[in-house]
Amino acid sequence: MGIVTTSVTNGIRVSVETFYEGRFRAKNGPYYFFSYHIVVENMSQDTVQLMGRHWFIYDTGEGPSEVEGDGVVGIQPVIRPGERHSYRSGCQLRAGIGTMVGTFRMVRTNDSHTFIVSIPRMEFFATPRLN
Repeated sequence: MGIVTTSVTNGIRVSVETFYEGRFRAKNGPYYFFSYHIVVENMSQDTVQLMGRHWFIYDTGEGPSEVEGDGVVGIQPVIRPGERHSYRSGCQLRAGIGTMVGTFRMVRTNDSHTFIVSIPRMEFFATPRLN
């Protein structure tokens, strides 16, 4: 079980769960691999489309970085009222502790109104798995 956090903005609930996947040693030092599972639930009365994402990644081993792009994992999903979209992705950090914070850019399909949805803070800790 990973670390789970949730936030709601404008009727859109975003839940994230993070996982430590392991450490890899490269020529320039170690990398720590983390995955995350995100669920976007539309609790509003409007159909919305997830158009883009904007991340700030804070890594105690390398400092902050910023990522911005269209959609998520190559798609821009349409989410109708009462529906959800989920996906998995990952990141690598230079240290075993880090965080990601960010937003999704959404648009209501009925009137093309664009709005921002907060993504809850994701925390990454390199801890061994207990099986």
